[in-house]
Amino acid sequence: MRWSLNPLGSTGLAVSPITLGGGPLGSMPENFGYEVTEDAAVALVKTVLDSDIRTIDTSNGYSGGESERRIGRGITEYGGVPDDVLVITKVDAAGSDYSGERVRRSLAESSERLGVAPLPLVHLHDPEFHDFAEMTKPGGAVDALVDARASGDIGHIGLAGGDVHELARYLELGVFEVLLVHNRWTLVDRSAGPLLDRARELGVATVNAAVLGGGILADMTGTRTDYGYRSAPPETLRGISAMRDACRRWDTDLATAAIRFSTRDPRFATTIVGISKPARIETTIQAATADLPEAFWDELEALLPAPEHWLDAASAR
Repeated sequence: MRWSLNPLGSTGLAVSPITLGGGPLGSMPENFGYEVTEDAAVALVKTVLDSDIRTIDTSNGYSGGESERRIGRGITEYGGVPDDVLVITKVDAAGSDYSGERVRRSLAESSERLGVAPLPLVHLHDPEFHDFAEMTKPGGAVDALVDARASGDIGHIGLAGGDVHELARYLELGVFEVLLVHNRWTLVDRSAGPLLDRARELGVATVNAAVLGGGILADMTGTRTDYGYRSAPPETLRGISAMRDACRRWDTDLATAAIRFSTRDPRFATTIVGISKPARIETTIQAATADLPEAFWDELEALLPAPEHWLDAASAR
């Protein structure tokens, strides 16, 4: 193996520097711009299980559970989860229902689809789209996860979402062991800075996802204009274009820089990257370990868009 596994904070779990992001495996063309067949997804999972990537991330709600089902089939056909592989999922609402009972159903669904019990780590997913008081009331979603951990149905609980202001409220509850941020600590957006600092103060492990910004930081053509599930402001697009040119001058590419930007940050135990083609396993590992000089990073840092153009701009003020 070309790298060592990293400790995931205080959980006692270990993760590889790159985690397979399972979102594309359920086939989400509206998000990723392409379809993935079930057989292709299953084959990809089995190939990953033979690779240096030892961590898989998915969610109950990805493609209505199809991501979990396909990952579970891949695991079954492989012969089970290898001892050094960690399969992580998330609980999701069903429409507007994010009750404690819904969380319990979500856990049961995920365990059955994946063929994994107990689930070693489960995140509370996208809580920012729901009422904080409802989510945190006695017997609510957060309590249901805490109870599942106490009963041994799951090993550890994490927090995964976007809006850093809402995530900060949940982090202060003191029950989460892992924080997953997406799109908000990348080459062009640092919205999560204060949240990551607070997580470190609390002893919460941190995980970085969507470091390609939904694909725009892997786009060699310069035709994509969405970042983080919304239209990117002109300033961000100009920054990305300038970074793309800088990468060419340094004989690398923007996707490599985007992945390495995250894996070189010691705060992150692992970086989640969506992979749907076997060939991308090796290129992702190479990107995660690329040797790029400090002068290169200094040049890219000078091209960072101003904080007012980040997804959660108020966090920078």
